[in-house]
Amino acid sequence: MRLLMLGGTEFVGRAITDDALARGWDVTVFHRGRHEPPDGVVSLHGDRAAEGGLKALAEGEWDAVVDTWSGAPSAVRDVAQLLAGRVGRYVYISSRSVYTYPAPPGLDEDGPLVDGSPDDGEAEYAPAKRGGELAALGAFGDRALLVRAGLIVGPYENIGRLPWWLTRIARGGRVLAPGPRDLGLQFIDVRDLAVWTLDAVEQGLRGPYNLVSPPDHTTMGGLLEACIRVTGSDAEPVWTDPQALLAAGVEPWIELPFWLPPGEAHDAMHQTNVNKALSAGLRCRPPEETVADTWAWLRAIGGRAPQRPDRPTVGLDPAKEAEVLRAQEA
Repeated sequence: MRLLMLGGTEFVGRAITDDALARGWDVTVFHRGRHEPPDGVVSLHGDRAAEGGLKALAEGEWDAVVDTWSGAPSAVRDVAQLLAGRVGRYVYISSRSVYTYPAPPGLDEDGPLVDGSPDDGEAEYAPAKRGGELAALGAFGDRALLVRAGLIVGPYENIGRLPWWLTRIARGGRVLAPGPRDLGLQFIDVRDLAVWTLDAVEQGLRGPYNLVSPPDHTTMGGLLEACIRVTGSDAEPVWTDPQALLAAGVEPWIELPFWLPPGEAHDAMHQTNVNKALSAGLRCRPPEETVADTWAWLRAIGGRAPQRPDRPTVGLDPAKEAEVLRAQEA
């Protein structure tokens, strides 16, 4: 297979590129040149957000293109239209955020969607992803595959969610742990996303697929326990009631990654119906493996994870954590 990867040097794009190379595919990576792509690819430079930035893609034919873009939908529109006659399939890595909020538990791919336009020059995340979907569909029709990913973690993560928990647990001591302990979590290892996506290309799948683990892949307790085991830490989780955390001004998801208190927001993020993807071959590795491999990667790069400049820095400030812990003891 001849694959054109738009990006391919960081996180999702890098995992897909690595998996394609492992399959023996011919991979071309189109990127801005800010990070080195893996060995073995053809590297093309360009900035799709700049005028004339697609010149390097003016020629060439590929069996499939994979696009992870989350900015202006017009950038997806422009590249999709440019490639429509020279590429077999367009794979757009979208997001479950395209569903109108709040998404009820068990929502499948037929759920109501946010408004979006392929012509938008800028948009918030959810309408931008929907606009990107519409751009891919507009140029490729039934040759487009929409991968509506949930929470993505694993090696190469440049958002910081799992790296923050691993780093905090490794520091040891009393750790503010957001309850309830048995709160179910739903996420996907980036490598499992890559495998399923390229399998889907080979199978000629089309249309939308929710792509994340089955619900209750693990729990908050299971996640923190796995972090303690792999880091060898003496960390002591202090399980804290959700209402106490909210009353203390702790921001779910951002200050305590993964965690959303029980209710509407949690159900929207962690109770997705993934039966369609499972029927199409989705397999998710044990969460303990994801945690262990992410820790090994972190250590290999010196313990400091990369950070996307267009995403907020996650994690709870140590001083604020200590203050909330003291309040729990009072």
